[in-house]
Amino acid sequence: MPSNSWWPSSSDDEEEMFFANAVLRAGQILIEEEEEEEDFSSENVITRRIRINRDRQGAHEKLVNDYFSDEPLYNNEIFRRRFRMSRRLFTRIANDLAGLDPFFTQRPDA
Repeated sequence: MPSNSWWPSSSDDEEEMFFANAVLRAGQILIEEEEEEEDFSSENVITRRIRINRDRQGAHEKLVNDYFSDEPLYNNEIFRRRFRMSRRLFTRIANDLAGLDPFFTQRPDA
């Protein structure tokens, strides 16, 4: 074997083999982890979202009682500040929308 510094020595060959084996092993580990993830994701795992009871019906009734009943809790000035329009204009828009598009009419849940 020539004694030139550019010629690989046996220790260089051992290092290359060590690093090549390390890279191969790392690749095998990654492939195994991906296969495990695929196995887990392919299972029929049902995840459910947490249901938060927001009492929508009660909130609707409170809104109607506070602003739209015969004797509302809040007067016209507070209504205008809250909704940035008069109660009369709000009611007119709501009625016009309900007449134009059935999406805006209240109906029972299916």
